Amino acid sequence: MYYIGLDVGGTKCAATIGNVADKIEIIDKEKFATAGLTYTEVLERFADFIERKRAEYEIAGIGISCGGPLDGRRGVVLSPPGLPGWDNVEIVRYFEEKFGIKTRLVNDANACAVAEWKFGAGRGAENMVFLTFGTGFGAGLILGGKLYIGANDNAGEIGHVRLTPTGPLGYYKKGSCEGYCSGAGIARLAAIMAKKAKYAVAYAEFMREAGEEGVTAKTLAEGARRGNAFCRAVYRKSGEMLGRTLSIIVDILNPERIVIGGVFMRSGDLLLPTAEKVMKRECLSYSLGTVQVLPAGLGENVGDYAALAVAKGDF
Repeated sequence: MYYIGLDVGGTKCAATIGNVADKIEIIDKEKFATAGLTYTEVLERFADFIERKRAEYEIAGIGISCGGPLDGRRGVVLSPPGLPGWDNVEIVRYFEEKFGIKTRLVNDANACAVAEWKFGAGRGAENMVFLTFGTGFGAGLILGGKLYIGANDNAGEIGHVRLTPTGPLGYYKKGSCEGYCSGAGIARLAAIMAKKAKYAVAYAEFMREAGEEGVTAKTLAEGARRGNAFCRAVYRKSGEMLGRTLSIIVDILNPERIVIGGVFMRSGDLLLPTAEKVMKRECLSYSLGTVQVLPAGLGENVGDYAALAVAKGDF
C-alpha cells in the first residue's frame, strides 16, 4: 500500500511517498526550508506534492509528523515553539477536505517512536522511549506495547523539564533538558561556557577553526574530536545532563530500550560515556540493568519513516 508522509519541522519540511508493509520503502521525497514560509504556504507545498503523486499511485493514507504541542485527536497544531505563526492550524481537516484521504497527525517524537518501534531499533520491545535530540528535545513513549500520548496529547515533553535553576534556554526555560540536550541547546551552552576564563585559549582556537560556520553542535563535535578542551567540555556537560534526563526516564518508566535520534546519532561517542557514568550513579540498579540506550536504527531519515508509519496507522 502507498502512503504519503509529511514531516513538519522548524528547520525544514519534507514530503515523502512510500510503500509500507513489513518494512518501509521510500519511493520519492521532496524537502524545503521552513524559514520564511507561512503555514499556509507550507500546506500548499505539501498539497502540490500529494496532487502529483496521487496521479501516479493509489494513496491509502496521509501521515503528518509535527513538533508539539498539538492535539492529534482533533488534528490541530497548537503553537509549537519551533513554528512561529502555527497557531491552532487545522491541518488534518485541510488535507481530508482537499483530497478525501484519511489523515493522521502525531507529535514528531511520538511518530519517531512508532517508526523505531515498528521498523527500527525498538522492534520487539514492549516498553520503549524515543528521544528526538534534534532542533528540540522531546520523547515518544511506547508503554505496554502501545503509543502513550497522555490526557491531551502532551505526554513525553521531557524537554520542558528544568534540570538546573539557570543554564541554556530551551522550550521557554533556562536550564531545561532541551536547553542542554538539543542542537541549538549545545550551541547556547557553548556560549555560556565560553565566558569562563579557563577556556579562553581553547575557545579562541575553536573559533578560528570553525570559521564562517561558527558555533554549532556540528562544529563543536568536530572540535571535540580534534581534542579541543573547550569543545570536549561542552559535550561532557551536555552528556552529564543527558545522563540526568535518562536517569529520570529509567526510574519512572522502566523501559527496555531508550532510542535517541538527531545529534546523538552523530555524536553519541561524545555524549554517552559521561551519560552512562551519571546513570550508574543516579538510576535504580534493577531498572538500569534492563535498559539499553541505542541510536535510532532508521538513521538520519527517521523523520521520513516516522510520517509514513503514522500514515499506516496501526499503533
